[in-house]
Amino acid sequence: MIFIVVKFKVKPDWSDKWLGLVEDFTRATRQEPGNLWFDWSRSVEDANEFVLVEAFRDDAAGDHVDSAHFQKAMADMPQALAETPRIISRQLDGDGWDSMGELTI
Repeated sequence: MIFIVVKFKVKPDWSDKWLGLVEDFTRATRQEPGNLWFDWSRSVEDANEFVLVEAFRDDAAGDHVDSAHFQKAMADMPQALAETPRIISRQLDGDGWDSMGELTI
């Protein structure tokens, strides 16, 4: 799987509007056949930072980047961003989350 984490630093006046800006993009990405997950979080330390954790089947990341909704999001996002997003993108074995061995319930 392709595992990706992206940190988006948004302008303060966009902090409360960010999830609305990316709502259609999020919905469309989650419907892609190769998407495993696409989850947003907001930093507890910086209200202007959002973190996207996403994963795709190995052969699906290209389709995602080539999609119309991805291209639209790349055109829409810059107006709200304070800086270039930071990303970690890695290919990993597996196709989902594992249980945490150190803490089992």
